[in-house]
Amino acid sequence: MKLSVVIPVYNEKNTIADIIGFVKAVEDLDKEIIVVDDGSKDGTVKILKDLEKVHPDVKFYYKEKNVGKGDTLRIGFSHTTGDYVIVQDADLEYDPQDYKKLLRALTEEKADVVYGSRFSGTRKDMSTVQYFGNKLLTIITNLLFGIMLTDMETCYKLIPGDFVRKLQIKSPRFDFEPEITAKILKSGLKLKEVPIHYKGRKYSEGKKITWKDGFAALWTLFKFRFFD
Repeated sequence: MKLSVVIPVYNEKNTIADIIGFVKAVEDLDKEIIVVDDGSKDGTVKILKDLEKVHPDVKFYYKEKNVGKGDTLRIGFSHTTGDYVIVQDADLEYDPQDYKKLLRALTEEKADVVYGSRFSGTRKDMSTVQYFGNKLLTIITNLLFGIMLTDMETCYKLIPGDFVRKLQIKSPRFDFEPEITAKILKSGLKLKEVPIHYKGRKYSEGKKITWKDGFAALWTLFKFRFFD
């Protein structure tokens, strides 16, 4: 089985080299790595250009204008060739070694899609606002779709490549997460969760999602549940 790892990047000059190294360090796994820069302005692009020489097996793509995570993933997904696809944020909040745990769940749990749950795993340094915001959005997802998730907003969503490549992603920013969750649940794919490791970072360290994105996510859930 081949895994496509898509890394959306925006202003991550301090961590992008490390995360590519950590992804490549996951052993005994057939994988491709696709990096898409979303118009970074902090020197990240120069670092990526240098990394192209160091990692010729990694695919790098560049956007001239910053639009958002959803738009960046749409581009990244279109270049994947793997049986399964997963998103890896360019910071160091998630541990790529958890890929194997998600992949095992495909057979052990007889799942089509596997989410990595921060709330059933090891969680560190998540702010109070982020904690309750994620919990609220997950509860609303469960009520709307009749499911029992613990972490809808997780970055780690292991999804069939054929399904991802056929999607028409409409949400340009962080509202990508509720949109793809809604489409997975409406498609009938069997979704399971496994615990993962998570270590949050502060806004002073580069974290970008805010409470405003929470309201956008809430509207996106209702929109794709009832109107799309």
